[in-house]
Amino acid sequence: MTTSHTAADLGLSSCHTCLKVVDATLHHCPRCGSIVHRRKSASLQRTLALLITSTILYVPANLLPIMYTDSLASTTGSTIMGGVVLLIKMGSAPIAAVIFFASVMVPLGKLMMMYYLCWTVARGQLGSERQRTITYRITEFIGKWSMIDVFVVSILVALVHLTGLLVFRPGAAALAFAGVVIVTMIAAESFDPRLIWDNLEEKNE
Repeated sequence: MTTSHTAADLGLSSCHTCLKVVDATLHHCPRCGSIVHRRKSASLQRTLALLITSTILYVPANLLPIMYTDSLASTTGSTIMGGVVLLIKMGSAPIAAVIFFASVMVPLGKLMMMYYLCWTVARGQLGSERQRTITYRITEFIGKWSMIDVFVVSILVALVHLTGLLVFRPGAAALAFAGVVIVTMIAAESFDPRLIWDNLEEKNE
């Protein structure tokens, strides 16, 4: 039997804000005043609930028009993929690539990675703990760039409005997509990565 010497075993806990290691019996960090707890309560349940919400929002975000194109003759609604195709036809392939990557690949990839992490934690020993920790850090990192396409569309709308010939307007999917981004970011914050290493401790006991 392998002897475990974790911070929890020694009655210590780490502050989530300033990372100071303090006595686990303390309710607030003496350095920054944040609430101290060994594990986030109901972390897995809250994360799954938020991921399901994100998945539901992801459907209208991709099916409803994310922007409307007003020309001299008519108004045309475009989904995310329709907007990507339209931008390519207009000769704006780099902008189309950014929107496709940030609007389709990043949210979908983040959802899949978070579902994977929750599944492995719930099932126990599945895969490398170090690899899953890296996966979690990747989800945190890409979450910071999830809104990049919204800014690109905003800039594009402002620029096209200046021409007076073609006007872009945001559609209902923009709100749903913003919800996906925000909820997935909250889900990543709700997930406690220390749960990954708890499985390793149980295995070594």
